[in-house]
Amino acid sequence: MGLNTASFMQLYAWYSWPNVFLCFLGGFLLDRVFGIRLGTIIFALFVLIGQIIFAAGALANHFWLMNLGRFVFGIGGESLAVAQNTYAVNWFKGKELNLVFGLQLSMARLGSTVNMNVIGWVYGRIQAMVGSTGHTTLGITLMIAACTCLFSLMCALILGFLDRRAEKILKKEQGKTEVCLWVLCRGSHPAERRQGLSLLPSWMIFIICVAYYVAIFPFIGLGQVFFIEKFAFTTVQARAINSIVYIISAPASPLLGFIVDRTGRNILWVLLAVVTTLLSHMMLAFTFWNPWIAMVNTKLSTNQL
Repeated sequence: MGLNTASFMQLYAWYSWPNVFLCFLGGFLLDRVFGIRLGTIIFALFVLIGQIIFAAGALANHFWLMNLGRFVFGIGGESLAVAQNTYAVNWFKGKELNLVFGLQLSMARLGSTVNMNVIGWVYGRIQAMVGSTGHTTLGITLMIAACTCLFSLMCALILGFLDRRAEKILKKEQGKTEVCLWVLCRGSHPAERRQGLSLLPSWMIFIICVAYYVAIFPFIGLGQVFFIEKFAFTTVQARAINSIVYIISAPASPLLGFIVDRTGRNILWVLLAVVTTLLSHMMLAFTFWNPWIAMVNTKLSTNQL
């Protein structure tokens, strides 16, 4: 479509900026309005609609429509992640949680890995069949990718059915979950938990998330160009090393979740992750060492965090 780098990153921005506020709103809607089952279905539907609009924008060669699609996609995307976490906390407790969160993250990264390594091949096949390049081929490719969003919506429907059935069997009330931050508090009585939660420096956790992930996902968004220009990699090589972040995540996330469950010391693991990621980015920025080393260390650190 002849986009420059700034325009390309707008697609990322239109997805990300709304979620600075919408994740909080999505969590409120899950708790107070929709409930976990209906909320998950609604957010999955937003993801599907957003992807369809995004693909339609490419087909029509209207970049503003693609940005709109990314915005709609973002409304559902991160809120859907909140719903997934709520399901996990509903169904698993205590030392099972880190392993479950790791498995959940592993599946998400598996999807990203497949996308980064397959979607270019799909584009090439469609180009060979329709005999055209540019926005038309891109739109068809993105519309095929929407099938995965449709599958996600189907899973949300099935999961809602299973959760409703479990609610009847176990006679539990929907939405009666504990706040995840309570696992960091020692008290078991509700009053003790409230006191522990009030003393918890939550703002430090928020700062860690903002300061850490701003160095990860925007870098991945432009990583392919970085590796081509600095290390003279081919497009295939650059795509492969850029996707290693997601490839390692698939097996490493549940493994590290299990280790954290067994060893405890969550704060130590967070500190180790941040320091290792800092060293990895310094390697990429100031050396010409083999970038595979830094990228592998970065992904292991992300999983730890």
